[in-house]
Amino acid sequence: MKMFLLLPIFTSLLLISQAAARAQPPPPPVAAPPAPSVPLPNSTQEYLEAHNQARAQVGVGPLLWSEPLAKSASLMVRLQRDKHGCFFANLTNNRYGSNQLWTGGLTVTPRIAVETWVAEKKFYTYANNSCAPDHHCGVYTQVVWKDSQELGCAQAVCPKEHSGLTICFYNPPGNIVGEKPY
Repeated sequence: MKMFLLLPIFTSLLLISQAAARAQPPPPPVAAPPAPSVPLPNSTQEYLEAHNQARAQVGVGPLLWSEPLAKSASLMVRLQRDKHGCFFANLTNNRYGSNQLWTGGLTVTPRIAVETWVAEKKFYTYANNSCAPDHHCGVYTQVVWKDSQELGCAQAVCPKEHSGLTICFYNPPGNIVGEKPY
């Protein structure tokens, strides 16, 4: 019964809006100014492409680059280089998810850093959300974590040790205990 009462009101509103639309010519389309096309730096593009390729393989949407996350990663990687001799910092209390890679004797490209983390996939078993004994899969699962949407990364060269350090931060963080990554 209520449907019959609302139908005449809806029809009247529809007729009034159609009549008003015929009475006035439509406004000319307003062209939005083109968005400035600022290409991402090569290293940024490498981080994104490598992450998003791994995510696409498991059906997870792409990450977007976040300058605030990249700045935080840069601050952390410089702190580790300058104050801690490029040793890993404990990032577990960080409000972001994180991955770190230390490479002794060489520095690596952003793509190789991400591919190193993704290589842990071979030790991960999705069916029971576990990792093979004596291996760590958390770096892989953070790369493909379904809820993470933003990425920011940075690298530092540690000349004294002839090594490199790469850090990526993810927002929101992944690796929630008891949850599958995708």
